[in-house]
Amino acid sequence: MDLTFVKRSGKFDELTIRRADATTETISCPKQGIIPHDMIHYAVESVLAHRGFLSLVAQGQTADYAASGGAHEEAIERLVETFQAEMWGGRVPAADLIATYEHACGARGHAIVAVAANDIAAIRDRLDELGRQWAGVPTNGTLTLRL
Repeated sequence: MDLTFVKRSGKFDELTIRRADATTETISCPKQGIIPHDMIHYAVESVLAHRGFLSLVAQGQTADYAASGGAHEEAIERLVETFQAEMWGGRVPAADLIATYEHACGARGHAIVAVAANDIAAIRDRLDELGRQWAGVPTNGTLTLRL
């Protein structure tokens, strides 16, 4: 599946998804001030190889905020949110990030996907690289990722 992010000038960026069956879908992505939320999904899901939002989309679900899955998808969403918060607020020790993630899952009443400090480091490396790439994309330019 190809994910083509387009940096727009307004309040929204854009994501066009091209699935393996060649179907496409385009969604608006509210600007974050960091990389797009769904790009964080890419980093987490590509490193951990766990099912999340992007896996649901690859399987044919509509790429909207109502996409729903099971416990794994919910756990991945909490992990994405935890990394997003870290990107806004600054790096914390890996153990603190994991504790925050586990707390978020507990607060929502679902299980966690096990993550270790080396997973956190690999995801951070991927996020750093994506951040550098995205910063170099001009307005109306694109960044395509393959999952």
